Amino acid sequence: MSELYLGRTVPRLKDWGGRLPVALVFPEAAQHGLSTLGWQVVYRLLADREELAVERFFWDPTSPRPRSVDSGRDLGLFPLVLFSLNFEGDFPTVLRLLQDADIPVTREERPSWPLVLAGGPLAFLNPFPLLPALDGIFVGEAEAGLNPVIDVIARVWNSGGEKSLALGEMARMPGMLVPGQSLLPVHRLVHVSGSGELSEPAYSCFISSEAQFRDMLLLEVNRGCPYGCRFCAAGSIYKPPRHARIETLKEIVSRCQPQKVGLVGTALTDWPDLLPFLRWLQERKIKFSLSSMRADGLTEELLQFLRHTGTRSVTLALEGASRRLRRAMNKHFSEEAFLEAVTRISRMQFGTLKLYMITGWPGENEEDWAEFESFLVRIDEARRAGQGNRKKGVELISLSVSCLVPKAWTPLQWAAIPDEEWFKAAMRRFKKAVGRFKGMRFAGENPGQARVQMFLARGGEEIFPCLERAAEVGLGAAVREFDELVREVLHRPLARDSVFPWERLDIGVSRKFLYSEWTKYRHGLVSPPCPDSGCGECRLCGMDLLPSLSHGS
Repeated sequence: MSELYLGRTVPRLKDWGGRLPVALVFPEAAQHGLSTLGWQVVYRLLADREELAVERFFWDPTSPRPRSVDSGRDLGLFPLVLFSLNFEGDFPTVLRLLQDADIPVTREERPSWPLVLAGGPLAFLNPFPLLPALDGIFVGEAEAGLNPVIDVIARVWNSGGEKSLALGEMARMPGMLVPGQSLLPVHRLVHVSGSGELSEPAYSCFISSEAQFRDMLLLEVNRGCPYGCRFCAAGSIYKPPRHARIETLKEIVSRCQPQKVGLVGTALTDWPDLLPFLRWLQERKIKFSLSSMRADGLTEELLQFLRHTGTRSVTLALEGASRRLRRAMNKHFSEEAFLEAVTRISRMQFGTLKLYMITGWPGENEEDWAEFESFLVRIDEARRAGQGNRKKGVELISLSVSCLVPKAWTPLQWAAIPDEEWFKAAMRRFKKAVGRFKGMRFAGENPGQARVQMFLARGGEEIFPCLERAAEVGLGAAVREFDELVREVLHRPLARDSVFPWERLDIGVSRKFLYSEWTKYRHGLVSPPCPDSGCGECRLCGMDLLPSLSHGS
C-alpha cells in the first residue's frame, strides 16, 4: 500500500488530461471524515496513482452544491464517485449529495457515466437499503482488492468505453457486487498477511485542527476482536482478529513525526506491546490518546504510566445491567476485575471514569435493573476504597446508556426489538438509579433516534422510498411519514429460517454458527474467545473456509 502521508499539507492537484477523475466522498462533515481511518486508507491507495485525479468531498449543508475541498469542482463533473459508508444515518445524505449535483439518484436513471460505487464498513454489513442508488458495492477491506477494480474503470473510461462495459467486467471480480450481474453471495475480501498479522495498519493521511480528533495522527493497533460478544458487528465483520507489529507502528510514527498519536482498536489492552509502545512515544515526547479499554487489561503498571503521563480519564465498557445479561451476550466480564480497576483508578486520582452500557437486551427485565442498582453501590464503594483517607480520587463517574441496535451478521440479528416506550422506561430507571449517588452523572440515548437507526440497520431495498423522502425533508420527518413501513421492518417475525437482506453477501461467518450463538444467548451459555493460534486451528465460525482471503506480504 502507498505510504502517502500529507499531514497538514494541501494535496497536489493533478491535471485531468489522460486521467480518471475520482470523487472520494465522505457523506458527513469534514471533521468526521478527517478522523475516519477507512476513508483515509482509500485516499492513500488511490491518490498516489498518476493515472487517477482524486479529490475529496464532504457533506456541507451550507453549500447549495457539493464541491471538492481540493479544487472547488462540482461533484457532477466526476465520472467516478466513491462513497464511504460508515453509519446508516448517512444513507439519505448520499442521496442528497447526488440530487444537489444533478446526478440521477437511481442507477436505472443513470445508464451512462458517472459510475457510483460504495465501500466502507456498511458495505459488508448491510448496504442494501441504498442499493437502488448504487452501480456497485465493494465488499471488504480496501487493501485486499480495490485497486484492481479501479484499474478496470480507469481503462474503460480512458478508452472512451461505456459504463456498462466496466460494470460487466467488475461483476466478475472478487469482492464486487454489481446489482443484477454478480454471482451471489458476494464474498468479502480480507487482507491477511502470511503470518496472520495486521501487516498494513491504517493511519491518518491528514492531520487537522478541523478534525474531530484534533491535531492527532490516528494509528490502528488491531483490527477485529477475539471475544465474540454477541452484539458486536465489528467482531464478525473484522474477522480474523489481527494485531500490528510494534516495529511497523514505530516506523509509521518516525516517518510522520506527529506531536500526538491516537491509538485505535477494538481491544487495545489485548495488544501485548501496548505499554512498551506508549513508553517509546513518551521517550520521544509524543503525546497519546487511547480508545476504550477492557477492565481486565488495566494493570497497575499500565494505569500508573497513564496517570504519570497526564491521562485524566479512563473509559470502560460495562455493557449489560446484570451478570445474567453479560453472560448471555458473551461479554467475558469479571466483576472483580472491574471493581479492582475502579479502585485503582480512584487511588491514582484519575479525574473521570466513563462507563458505557447498553439497554434493550432480549429478556432484559426489572430484576436486571434491580441488580444494576446494587452494582452501582459496589462501584461507589470501590471508588471510595481507592480514595482512602485522602478523600481524593475519581471526582466524576459518567454513565452513558445507549439502546441496543441489533446488527447484521451478529447472533442478535434474530432479536426482537422493544417498542419506544420500553426504552424510555429503561432510561428513566437508569437515570433514577444513578441520581442516588453523589459524583455520578447519567446520559441516555434518545430512544426515538435509536429506533430510526434500528430501522435503517434492519431494512433492505424496500425502505429506499423512505430514504428518498428523507433526503428532502430529513430522516425524522420521513420516518414519521413511513410509520407503517417502519413498524413492519422492526417487528417482522424472525424465525430460524428467516432470510435477511444482507445474506446476498458472505462475510465468512456461517449462518449456522450465528444461530448457534443466538441459541446460546437465550440459554445463557458462554463461548470461548478466538484461539491465539488464529483461524487455522478453529472451524467453529466458518471463517477459515472463506474462499476469497487476500494474502498480503
